[in-house]
Amino acid sequence: MKSNTTISIFCSLMLFVLSCEEKKSLPDPLEAGWNGQAVCQVLEENEELRVLKCTFEPGVGHEKHYHNPHFGYTLVGGKFRITDNSGTREINVPTGYTFSKDSVTTHEVLNIGNTTAVFLITE
Repeated sequence: MKSNTTISIFCSLMLFVLSCEEKKSLPDPLEAGWNGQAVCQVLEENEELRVLKCTFEPGVGHEKHYHNPHFGYTLVGGKFRITDNSGTREINVPTGYTFSKDSVTTHEVLNIGNTTAVFLITE
């Protein structure tokens, strides 16, 4: 019984360490860009929050990056190809759509539509 508990604790710690390593090796949304160009700008930043405005013209994406827990709002929607831990899929993101995550997440996106999409992200 004791060895099962020890194994469970060890596995939990390893998962935590590995998730921290992925975060450290990836840029955050502000640092990440597309082909060397920034796609996000800081609208507000203080000790408690950071608000980013991210703009994706057709054919522009966001290289693989991590997000701390966040809330997002779609100012102008579009069609995206997103790759994350669950695979790759195409999604239509409507204007006014909201999204949130309460944990650190990673993904890469590409605007595959023909409109410029704009998002606000609050971390």
